[in-house]
Amino acid sequence: MKIKLLLILCLAFSCYNLAQTNSNSCAEADADTAITTAGTFTIAEVAGVGINGTEIPSPICATNGSGASNGEWYRYIPNDNYTVTITTDLAQNSGLDTRVHIYSGVCGNLVCEAGDDDAGSGFLSVATFNVISGTTYYIAFDDRWNDSGFDWELIEGTVVNPPPPAPVTFTQQSLSTTGTNRAVVDMNGDFLDDIVAVNATNINIRHQLTTGGFDNVNITTTSADFTPSWSLAAADYNADGYTDLVYGGGSGVTFMRSDGTGTGFTEVSGPEYVFSQRSNFVDINMDGHLDAFVCHDVQPTVYYLNDGSGNLTYYQTATSGAPFNLGDYSSGGHYGSIWVDYDNDGDSDMFIAKCGGEEARRRNQMHRNESYYDVNDNLIVSYTEVALSIGLSDPMQTWSSAWGDFDNDGDMDVFVGASTGAHKLMRNDIDGSGNVTFTDVSSTSGILTMTSTGIENVTYDFDNDGNLDIASNGNLLIGNGDMTFTLYENVLPVGSFGDLNNDGFIDGFSSGGTIFMNDTTNNNWITINTVGTASNINGIGARITIETPSGFQIRDVRSGDGFRYMNTLNTHFGLGTDTSITSITIEWPSGIVDTIFNPAINQTHNYVEGTNQLSVDEFLISDLILYPNPTSHYLNLNTENHELDKAEFSIFDISGRQAFKGKIYDNKIDVSRLQSGNYILKIDANGSVKAQKFIKK
Repeated sequence: MKIKLLLILCLAFSCYNLAQTNSNSCAEADADTAITTAGTFTIAEVAGVGINGTEIPSPICATNGSGASNGEWYRYIPNDNYTVTITTDLAQNSGLDTRVHIYSGVCGNLVCEAGDDDAGSGFLSVATFNVISGTTYYIAFDDRWNDSGFDWELIEGTVVNPPPPAPVTFTQQSLSTTGTNRAVVDMNGDFLDDIVAVNATNINIRHQLTTGGFDNVNITTTSADFTPSWSLAAADYNADGYTDLVYGGGSGVTFMRSDGTGTGFTEVSGPEYVFSQRSNFVDINMDGHLDAFVCHDVQPTVYYLNDGSGNLTYYQTATSGAPFNLGDYSSGGHYGSIWVDYDNDGDSDMFIAKCGGEEARRRNQMHRNESYYDVNDNLIVSYTEVALSIGLSDPMQTWSSAWGDFDNDGDMDVFVGASTGAHKLMRNDIDGSGNVTFTDVSSTSGILTMTSTGIENVTYDFDNDGNLDIASNGNLLIGNGDMTFTLYENVLPVGSFGDLNNDGFIDGFSSGGTIFMNDTTNNNWITINTVGTASNINGIGARITIETPSGFQIRDVRSGDGFRYMNTLNTHFGLGTDTSITSITIEWPSGIVDTIFNPAINQTHNYVEGTNQLSVDEFLISDLILYPNPTSHYLNLNTENHELDKAEFSIFDISGRQAFKGKIYDNKIDVSRLQSGNYILKIDANGSVKAQKFIKK
């Protein structure tokens, strides 16, 4: 081990120094004198090398993967509950490139608390995290980029009080896989979430068994031109009953298309250069077939349109012949795409979390789906970038966002997770005419207590209390249902999420091969699996709404959230203490709406598109009068009943296809967006249904 000196502090001509040690390994750091106070430390160079310890920090807590060959280790034991910052962003380190990892736990079984590569100026590191008095932490630097010596500083900031015990806990168990762990998703059509790991010539699937546990299947593939170094998305895009994969690599895109047997894949790689980031399966052109979208880091985004037979045609935004403009900044910066119906009009819009470079390059984007049916009933699909007008054009550094209805008011809010800097929570404020603005509620939400940053952000109801939670880079923000959260640090994996033992609770699987099995609560739940017919087979893009005695909850079915991993395609709701569900409404991308009344709880239900439609006659009533009728702009309601204030409404064409939906304000509805024709207005208010026909001039 090597003795390093704390830099000398001189005040009023008097100086003091405190000796501390750094070590070649975690075990040596355990035997060394621990750091117990703030200070600045030096990793000195010996024979021109600073970082030459024998143990490489593991697991990797910072970005940019493996590749280090040496490490330097310190042990730190705080004497209070602090917010701590580890930084190499010091003037004397200018021009250097550092990477830091911070752990709790014990040597041989370390848990990442924080880490950073390039959050500081240039390529220097800054990592901030909360510590608990008397707990041992390990600080490790590696030579992923540079083995020079440098100074680093430990800053003890605000004293923080630890939160109460977490409402949900997880039990860890190892599961060996072959390849890089990338997905928790059903691969064989039995609706049970499986675990997927891949390498260039093999797909390793750990199928979940109905009896519990997993089998182990290796499927040899033709060598993939591009492995999923950056992202993986999954869905059945060729509609053969088995799940296909898209690999986002650093130089291009590979599709692994199932052969319809569950035992083989056809490798499809295009010649196009794509510095892939987040990828998604989604029906971009709304023809009922799944397409693929891929963020491009250094050029405009790309997408692949499905001809209906599983054949994909490549397009790049802003090039000749590309039918849709979906992120055309010339030098890219496109990192985390996610498809979500943010404006409640029944179709999927697309948000891109952006990062890097000049301010314009890193401004987040929202591409609103402007689709409509013309007078000849032809579907016209287009997208318009509207982030600035709705309050989401933010130049923060972010790689992914988590979208969900965090206050259960019927619209999608968004947590934008920072890769550096401060996170943001934006509340969706949608009015009765469908106009949307997002309001920054970060300062009152509790999310700013989470000072650690990263690239992975998703949302699930982990404790099944009926309020969505946020998983952010191993941290868990427990939702309170009112746009506020309580932080629990380092309790989840950085990896994929789904139900790995079919018990109705969301589990996790880490990139390192560890299952985080949910220990469950006493709360109730329901899981819904969607099977499209007129829409794509997975029902991706569907909006699911459940009504319980406590109110409404919504989810969108989507493939590809967070940044790198693929999560379950099954739709999960926690019910809290509610013991019944009044109704489930599934609004399919085709416009078909299925309604299921009084489903059993604590079960998984599979619903096929169109098998639970209400006919027009089933919900038409005569005590709701609309005027003027016919109308060219507003429909007024003949009631002063306050039950209808902010009630949910849907408008259907005469064939039963949903045209749009929203909430009622001031007893009127703006229908100016509709084409001329006959329609039906349906209103859901406190468990009752009111409906009537009207004519749009």
